[in-house]
Amino acid sequence: MAQSIEPNIADLANGWLKSYKLPYKLEQENLNSEIDKALKEYESKAGGKGGNRPDAKLIIKDKNLNYFPILIEYKGLKGKLEKLNSSGQVENRTTKNEPNFKNIKDFAVNGAIHYSNALLHHTSYTDIIAIGMTGYKDIAGKINHQIGVYIVSKDNLGVGQKIGDYSDFSFLSPENFDTFIEKVKTLHLSQEELDELKAQKEKEIDASLVKLNNDIYKEEKGLSEKDRVYLVASAIIATIGIPNKVPVLEKDDLKSQTFEAGRDGDIVLNRIKAFLSEKKIPDEKKNLIIRTLENTLTTENINKVVEGKGESQLKRIFSKIVDDLGIYYKIGLTTDFTGKLFNEMYSWLGFTQDKLNDVVLTPSYVTSLLVKLARVNKDSFVWDFATGSAGLLVSAMNEMLNDAKESITSPDELVQKEIKIKAEQLLGLEIISEVYMLAILNMILMGDGSSNILNQDSLIDFDGNYGFGKTDKAFPADAFVLNPPYSADGNGMIFVQKALDMMNKGYGAIIIQNSAGSGKAKDYNIKILENHTLIASIKMPIDIFIGKASVQTNIYVFKVNEKHHKDEMVKFIDFSNDGYSRSNRKKASNNLKDTNQAKQRYEELVKLIRFGKSNLDIFTEKEYYEGNIDPKNGADWNQSAPIDTKPTLEDFKKTVSDYLSWEVSSILKQRGEEGK
Repeated sequence: MAQSIEPNIADLANGWLKSYKLPYKLEQENLNSEIDKALKEYESKAGGKGGNRPDAKLIIKDKNLNYFPILIEYKGLKGKLEKLNSSGQVENRTTKNEPNFKNIKDFAVNGAIHYSNALLHHTSYTDIIAIGMTGYKDIAGKINHQIGVYIVSKDNLGVGQKIGDYSDFSFLSPENFDTFIEKVKTLHLSQEELDELKAQKEKEIDASLVKLNNDIYKEEKGLSEKDRVYLVASAIIATIGIPNKVPVLEKDDLKSQTFEAGRDGDIVLNRIKAFLSEKKIPDEKKNLIIRTLENTLTTENINKVVEGKGESQLKRIFSKIVDDLGIYYKIGLTTDFTGKLFNEMYSWLGFTQDKLNDVVLTPSYVTSLLVKLARVNKDSFVWDFATGSAGLLVSAMNEMLNDAKESITSPDELVQKEIKIKAEQLLGLEIISEVYMLAILNMILMGDGSSNILNQDSLIDFDGNYGFGKTDKAFPADAFVLNPPYSADGNGMIFVQKALDMMNKGYGAIIIQNSAGSGKAKDYNIKILENHTLIASIKMPIDIFIGKASVQTNIYVFKVNEKHHKDEMVKFIDFSNDGYSRSNRKKASNNLKDTNQAKQRYEELVKLIRFGKSNLDIFTEKEYYEGNIDPKNGADWNQSAPIDTKPTLEDFKKTVSDYLSWEVSSILKQRGEEGK
């Protein structure tokens, strides 16, 4: 029991459950065993700080034969039902984004939601009912109780969402449960609430990635940077699982045996093969992935059982990855998860500054901006010629899926459209093998949009066709997004020229060193303008890549396949003040803060590029300027609003006034001195 319950809340609640005669079968025992295992795992990770396990647990099946675990926590004290934060969410995290074990232990709902996340993390369940109940005796000895009923799911990122108000547990009875579940299905978080939660989860991911990398770097010897990348990719793919087809690989499945085919690396590799086969990943790509990961997973040292530790190095690392990261990819965050991982791992390596600039991760709010500037929608075909960890393609996919959900009303049609978006409407090219693996992993985590992520040199090997499936057909790109390697020719404009010239229509949006627009890429720029139009040039904040690179960047927006004429109006925007304040403090809970209407500024920026000056609101006319460039110049892309030096009548009046004031003051001072 969670703690002494004086008014016997547990007896009252358990009496209700018994009276409903809830179904109890052999399968219930098996499922309960799975839940117990998950709770034990979560408890071990928390180091015993999370209180005891739930006071009651059961599993109920609805009319569609879906199982719903129910976790119930009792507290026998007044005012201990739930602890919420200022946003009305159950407060299970501290300001440092660490588990708030005091709240989890002291409040009924908080405890139930904490352990519901254990099931999200360590089982295949995606919807768990978390119930908290508390009460006290009044002076007449009557029990006064309160009940909190929440759904903890993949859809609400594990934070918990209140279902409704209930005075007893009769909603769990066979007569009422299906109606209750129908109500649960109608609950939706607003986009604003989801965005806030995602931002919160991203901060948690950052902290977890730092911890994971520190642990591996300090405690696990003999691993190259590639090994670390491949081990993380292997562990995540092996633990995603496919319901009723490929079971999740558990830590206990790794036995640290030494015979061939029974080593931990063999077990992980076999699970990856099963996953890729079930996902219908094309054979050429599947074989490439397996060959790449096999080199790391089957080495002798990583599978050897270390004396005194009783387990292989692979099992230790696998366990750390599952413990530190498992919950984040289980709840299906639509974020550049592996991109963050990629940046964290590369921060340990001894690259030169130029190389570090080439592999830097584009912040998610910037990738989202580029996607919107390229006018991506559900019918777009989007490509990226230097895809990195696929962050830009993840943002494009999310934009396309959201547009599809808003505009398609048929559920069957929507499912087919989502499949097509993921399989046919995205293409990325990445030449560095370990980065390519992260791109594949990223897209698989986001719903398997990995079919046309290609391990090719986009400047030499790529012919414009699909890489898998319809390899004899050209990819009909009409949206281009890019953050190129700045060490390439023209600061990376060589990629821009090739991609735009392979397109027949559409738009492109790139972020690049601004020296590319002021002379470093002059020859490429002139060639680009012979076939395409520069719509906008946006000066970005200089600290946008703080901690990773120190370069001034610009975003350039193009209209494809329309020659740029000298009278073409270009929108020049100084976005140095984007509303965000950035810091690079390693122990800070949040290094990015909205201090000046950042969200609204990004929204207005997109409208200004699309519709022009009539949408000026937050921006001033000094920040927004419409002017011309010379298509034969190539070094005049970074303009700003001209400063008017012609004096006005008001300037003249002020000057005369200042002079007269000075003269009068001088005369009075002189007379004063003469009087003395």
